[in-house]
Amino acid sequence: MSQKRGIDSEQVLASSKKFKVETPEVAKKSIQEHEVGITSYINKTETGFTGLIKSLYSDFQVNEIDVSGNVVHLVDEGIDVGKSKKERKMEKRAEDRKELQGKTEEEIEAIKAQKKEEEENKSKYDLSDEHRQELLTYITNDELAQIEELFSTGNNMETKTSFDDKQQRGKLHQLLRAAFQGKLESITSPENTFKIAIAKKTSRGRQHPQESMHHVDENGILNYGLGAFKPYLHFTVFKENRETMEVASTISKFLRIPHKAINYAGTKDRRGATCQRFSIHKGKVVRVNSLNKALKNTVLGGFTYEDSPLGLGDLKGNQFTITIRDVEPLGGENLAEIVDNSFTSLKEKGFINYFGMQRFGSFSISTHMLGIHLLKEEWKDAAELILSEQDIVAPDSIEARRIWAETKNPSLTLKKLPHYFSAETAILKVLDTEQLDENEEYGKNSYFKSIMAIPKNLRMMYSHAYQSYVWNLVASKRIELFGLELQEGDLVIDDEIKVKSDQDDDFEEDVKVNRDVKVKSITKEDVESGKYSIYDVVLPTPGFKVQYPTNEKLAQVYVQTMAQDGLDPYKMGRRIKEFSLTGSYRNLMTRPENLTYKIVKYSDNSVPLVRTDLEILRLKKEGKDVERIIKVEGDEATKTAVVLTMQLGVSSYATMAMREFMKADTSRWSENMMKKEETK
Repeated sequence: MSQKRGIDSEQVLASSKKFKVETPEVAKKSIQEHEVGITSYINKTETGFTGLIKSLYSDFQVNEIDVSGNVVHLVDEGIDVGKSKKERKMEKRAEDRKELQGKTEEEIEAIKAQKKEEEENKSKYDLSDEHRQELLTYITNDELAQIEELFSTGNNMETKTSFDDKQQRGKLHQLLRAAFQGKLESITSPENTFKIAIAKKTSRGRQHPQESMHHVDENGILNYGLGAFKPYLHFTVFKENRETMEVASTISKFLRIPHKAINYAGTKDRRGATCQRFSIHKGKVVRVNSLNKALKNTVLGGFTYEDSPLGLGDLKGNQFTITIRDVEPLGGENLAEIVDNSFTSLKEKGFINYFGMQRFGSFSISTHMLGIHLLKEEWKDAAELILSEQDIVAPDSIEARRIWAETKNPSLTLKKLPHYFSAETAILKVLDTEQLDENEEYGKNSYFKSIMAIPKNLRMMYSHAYQSYVWNLVASKRIELFGLELQEGDLVIDDEIKVKSDQDDDFEEDVKVNRDVKVKSITKEDVESGKYSIYDVVLPTPGFKVQYPTNEKLAQVYVQTMAQDGLDPYKMGRRIKEFSLTGSYRNLMTRPENLTYKIVKYSDNSVPLVRTDLEILRLKKEGKDVERIIKVEGDEATKTAVVLTMQLGVSSYATMAMREFMKADTSRWSENMMKKEETK
C-alpha cells in the first residue's frame, strides 16, 4: 500500500455524507462549438429554427445499412422454441401438487411409487405392429433392425434409402418420433438420406435443443428453418437507451463466452432506438434466442447462420429518423418556408463533415485537452485533469472529485467513486499502490502507470479527440478561405490506388476512413477539368503516415494550430507506440442520401410521434397496417415538430447534419441530455 498523507479519514468521509450537490443559478459552462473548431455553416439562409431533440428514445432512431445497402430492421422477435426447461419444471410441479392435494399420506406414497415405476419404464420403447408396418413402407427391414439396435448399442445409423420428396421426409420424421415415443432424433442429410440416433435427454426424458448444435422439430425442420449449423450466428439487435458495447458485454456474460466471440459492424447511440446486426462465433440459436427473456430494453431477432463473422466497418452507413420537437423559427418568419429552404440546402449542398460534439465528451473539460497532455507525455497533468472537479460532470462522481481535490488520497476517493467510472478508478487504484516521495508527491512514473491502467479504448479516445479537434479547425479555415470552390493543392483520394482501411482502434463509427489510401494533390488542370468536386476533397487528421495539403495557406493552419498546443504535425511519432498517431483522411464535405422531412402537429411532448421497429412489428402481428409517423389530430395539436429521415456514411455525425439543417448551435445538446439523465 502507498504511504498515506496525514488525513483524518473518518472526518473526511463524515463530511462527505453531509455533502450536497447544489446547482448554482448561473449557467454552468459546457464545451462550446467554437472551442472544438466547429464554426462554419454551408446553409446561407439568414435564419434557422430551434427545437428539442431526443426528448424520447423514439425521437432518435438509427437503423444500420449493411454492406449490400439494405437497411436493417427488426423483422421478428426471435424464434418460438416453446416452453423453457424451467417453465416445464414449474408446470410439472404445479400438476404434481394439484394431484396430491387432499390425499392421505398412504395415497401420496402410492402415487409416488407409481410415478417412479413409470419413470423407470420410460427408457423402454414399445413399437406397435401398426407403426412397424407403416415404417416398412418407407424403409427396409435391415434399416428398421439397425434402428432398433441403437437402443442397445447407443450408436447412430444412416439409411441407404433416400427420400427426395419433402412431404415424404416430413411424414417419416413424425412417424419415427411417434413410433419410438420421442426417443430418437433424425435429420435429413444433404443426400436426402436419414441420419438417426438416440435422442439426448433431460431429466424428463425429452431432448433439450440447447444440448446440441442442431435442433430438429417434430416436422424435421433443422434449427427452426435456419438450415445446417454454420460457424457464425448472425442476428438483429433492437435496443433502446443501451450502448452497443454494453449489450455485447451482457450477452457475453449470460452466455459465458469470451467478449471477442461477439462482433458487430459499428456502435450505435445509446439515447435512442436503434437496429444493427451482431454475430457470435459458434452461436447456438436456441441459447442466444433465450436471452430475449433476460435482456433489458433489447430484442434479438432475424437469426441466420453464416460462414463469416461481422467485422468493424462492415456497413455502408446508418439511416436516421430524427424528431425535432417544439420547433420555432429564429426571428419570427414563416416556419414552413425556413424549414423547406434549410432542407433544400442540406439536400443539394450537404454539410461540413465535422467531428461532432459527442467526440469531445459531455463534461466541462474536452477530451481533446487530455489528448494534448498525453501526446506531450504530461502524465500527471492528464491524470489530474481526469480526476478534477468540473462545472459539468457526471453527478455520481462529484463527491469523489471533491475528496480528491481536498485530500489527494486515492483510498478515500475510491470509497466514494462508483466503479463504472473506469478511467478515474484505474488511476486511483494504481496511485493507491504507489509510494509518495519526501514531498508527499507521486513521481512521474506513478502517474504514467496510472494512465496506462486506463482501458486502451479510453486512452486512445483522448488522443483521437485531439486529432478530431485539429481536423475541425482546419476544415473551418478551408471553408472560410475558399468556400466550396476547388483549389490547387487540395487533396483527393487517388482513384487508381485504393487500399483497404487498417482499422486499429475502437472508434470505427467516427473515423472509419481509409488510412492507407493514396492521395493526390490536385493541379490547376485537375480543377479546370471538372473531374473532381468539393465532395472529393479530403483533409488529413495529424499523423506520421499522412500527406498534408500542398496548399500553403492550409498547411500552415496545421502548423499554427498545433504550435499553440506545443505540438508539431510533422513530428507525430512517440516513444509509446499507441500515442504514435498514423493519421487518416476524412472527406471535407458530405451529403445525406434519401433525405425527407415532414412537419407534424402534436399536443404532448411525452407522447411518441414516430413508431419504433418493435412497435410496428407488434402492431402488424395484430393485423394492423401502420405508418412510422403517428398522425395526431384535434384542436389541441398546437405544437410543431419536424421529422427528418436521412442516410449517412459511417464517418459522418447526424448531429452535424442536424446543425446544418436547423442552423443551430449544438453545444448544449449533450448538456441537455445529461440533465435528463439526472432527473430519471
